Amino acid sequence: MSEREATETAAATGATAAAPGGPPRDPAHDPAPEPSGASAVPGDAHDTVEAAVRAQLSKALGGVRGMIEAAVPTIGFTATYVASKDIKLAVGVGIGAAVVLLVLRVAQRTSVQFVLNSLVGIAIAAFFALRSGKAEDAFLPGIMLNAGYAAAMIFSIVVRWPIVGFIIGSVTGDPTAWRSDPGIVRLCSRLTWLLVLPCALRVAVQYPIYLASGDQSGLLGPAKIVMGWPLQVAALATMVWLLARGRTPLPAGEDADEPESA
Repeated sequence: MSEREATETAAATGATAAAPGGPPRDPAHDPAPEPSGASAVPGDAHDTVEAAVRAQLSKALGGVRGMIEAAVPTIGFTATYVASKDIKLAVGVGIGAAVVLLVLRVAQRTSVQFVLNSLVGIAIAAFFALRSGKAEDAFLPGIMLNAGYAAAMIFSIVVRWPIVGFIIGSVTGDPTAWRSDPGIVRLCSRLTWLLVLPCALRVAVQYPIYLASGDQSGLLGPAKIVMGWPLQVAALATMVWLLARGRTPLPAGEDADEPESA
């Protein structure tokens, strides 16, 4: 058989000539070429600002359970004090509720972050109330904290570094790249205003009650509960509605793992 005939016979049987100096290669066993543009991005990668903010806010607040855990100790403290007028008993119930929630988290081997936040908050409130002997003083740290949050977020908007923008930075891997896009800065400013609103409303309603003469804990307790997680949920629902209306691409090229929006 001539060399040419041998070559044609090998091709007919599906064998492929090897490169000089290399072993024979069978196309049937070669891996399929990876399609162009294939991405190793996980299925939950975010390609828009809106998707990234929704995911990060949910993570930051701990979802529905996290918000409920933040409210339960306050509800226990307020209800107990209104019923008994005993500060020490009310403090004990509030801290006890936080400890029970913490034990449940530990038993379920889930994150204790949000319960610890609640426990620290009720402990600070208890310190203020026990030190003065006035139940309404338990609500003063929360009023001060909301005033501080509101002031800090408003300042961030005024200087065009809105707090929500850093959520974008945490996703793209570059904490400041989002500022190069005016559209993203405007979106983050609007979202930050929605976070300011609950804080400002709490201060505007609760601080005058706190300053009023007499024991105001019977009013402050319900005001804190109603203006706590329900008001926060309303603000977040508005944010979700706003985010659902747009598809602002994440800053292109800042994170190799993030796909560009179509």
